[in-house]
Amino acid sequence: MAGKRRFGRVRRLPSGRWQARYKGPDGIDRPAPGTFATKGDADRWLSLTEADIIKDNWLDPDIGRVLFADYARAWVAERPDLRPKTLQHYEGLVRIHLVPGLGSLAVADITGPHIRRWRKNLLDSGVGPVTVAKAYRLLKVIMTTAVEDRLIRENPCQIKRAGEEKSPERPVLSLNQVFVLADAFADRRYRLLVLLAVFCSLRWGELAALRRKHIDTSVGLVRVEVAVVELINGTIVTGPPKSASGVRGVSIPPFLLPDVVEHLDQFTGPGGDKLVFTGPKGAQLRRSNFTRQWRKALEAAELTGIHFHRTSLRDKMIADEISRRAEAERSSSGTRRARDENEAS
Repeated sequence: MAGKRRFGRVRRLPSGRWQARYKGPDGIDRPAPGTFATKGDADRWLSLTEADIIKDNWLDPDIGRVLFADYARAWVAERPDLRPKTLQHYEGLVRIHLVPGLGSLAVADITGPHIRRWRKNLLDSGVGPVTVAKAYRLLKVIMTTAVEDRLIRENPCQIKRAGEEKSPERPVLSLNQVFVLADAFADRRYRLLVLLAVFCSLRWGELAALRRKHIDTSVGLVRVEVAVVELINGTIVTGPPKSASGVRGVSIPPFLLPDVVEHLDQFTGPGGDKLVFTGPKGAQLRRSNFTRQWRKALEAAELTGIHFHRTSLRDKMIADEISRRAEAERSSSGTRRARDENEAS
């Protein structure tokens, strides 16, 4: 006669299959998640479960029953350090792309096939590949946290390169087109904004947050200390730049300094806290208001497909060309001055 099991117990069901039950570390008596064809299969499952408990690898099956919709929303809400724009972005991805396809499933029930079908359905429905990649990356991070929280044993997001963004290449302005576009603004207050974006590698939010005290024309330096973010509801939030490295000093090319001085004199009020760039009435510059002026300038400059984004104006090739031409201009100016002084003497 076989001895009594040391851990758990098995019994034969009326159907002929075998059921395994065990008492977990929490003292709750639980059945195996499924039944077994043979008693040996049930015994082996109990042995593996006992080993997991001994090694502290056991997962409480009840915890993983939380709905993904609830877990994902809580995941976003429990991250107070997210920047407002990032928080808004994550909330949108969860609401629009993650919850509709996966929200009704328990976290522990989400498998690789579920993830593949969810991703394919998004792409088939016309959601852009870049957005799908962003949604997949967020899903993978959320499920990684579920592993850390011991809701699941491993992350089901295993699609190779699914989180890679393959954005179509954006048109890049030539150096001449940069000045043509800057000069095309009917309101001259926006000319310097475009030039600083290109020649000083400043983001939109950094430009909109610039104050007179951040610009030192005596040494040709812009200090980037804050940035503004405009949320969907129209709220303007001012805070530190996108990353720690975003707080920096940026040199103003010498050929651009006269434009900076002219703009400060003409469009920026006296006092260090005055905004460098404002709307026509002196209020905080908003992306939506500027976009109307931007589109008109593009039309006047006969340019299409150009977005005010750091990569559309700040391609490395353009930056290199700018540096070469700026250096050539300085050298040429110095040579001309020396020649003129020599002829004058």
